[in-house]
Amino acid sequence: MATLEIRDLHVSVDTESGPKQILRGVNLTIAGGQTHAIMGPNGSGKSTLAYSIAGHPKYKITAGTVTLDGEDVLDMKVDERARAGLFLAMQYPVEVPGVSVANFLRTAKTAIDGEAPKLRTWVKDVNTALGDLEMDPEFAQRNVNEGFSGGEKKRHEIVQLELLNPKIAILDETDSGLDIDALKIVSTGVNRFAEKGDKGILLITHYTRILRYITPDFVHVFVDGRVAEEGGPELAEELEANGYERFLKAGAK
Repeated sequence: MATLEIRDLHVSVDTESGPKQILRGVNLTIAGGQTHAIMGPNGSGKSTLAYSIAGHPKYKITAGTVTLDGEDVLDMKVDERARAGLFLAMQYPVEVPGVSVANFLRTAKTAIDGEAPKLRTWVKDVNTALGDLEMDPEFAQRNVNEGFSGGEKKRHEIVQLELLNPKIAILDETDSGLDIDALKIVSTGVNRFAEKGDKGILLITHYTRILRYITPDFVHVFVDGRVAEEGGPELAEELEANGYERFLKAGAK
């Protein structure tokens, strides 16, 4: 099974007043078959962690390591990270005018597998994935995310997840902007992916509502660019009841 290991990761971003440190020594191991949830207040560094792993150029790695099955992720280009088995579902999926969903998905699958999927079976796979996320097959002919609602964009992200079948999925606030019906559909898709048994999931969220449908094995509280506490699902229940106050107070000392 795949293993993503993050060790003593420090990350900064450039600002008008100079570099600003965001991550301050993150340690985390995500193994295949495990679902990890990261929770924390705004500005704690959750999304920075996701984009740093994915290779966004805005984020500068100043110390630490990230490895996937022992291979140095930080030494890989963005496309190499995807081919190695990393997947990022973005908080704000972007529109890609002029590129159809069908072409986008087939191009991505070809890049990851090294060969194009057979067209007849691929069309069936795409329609099945769209149907599982309660999206009409006509979405395959529309431009990527163009004119999609917030919920449709997030469901399309899970369609990608199912078809590209990565080793490790990083889901950055996949629940944001979803109504209850869309949340259930997206959660069912994530659970379907997890049920393959050898997949690692890192789920980043502000709220516990998605954890009512996706049960994490581990919950990590993120404060001030670090993991402040770790536990099981019961830790999410504590956060729901009491918020982040005790962790913020501890971090301020």
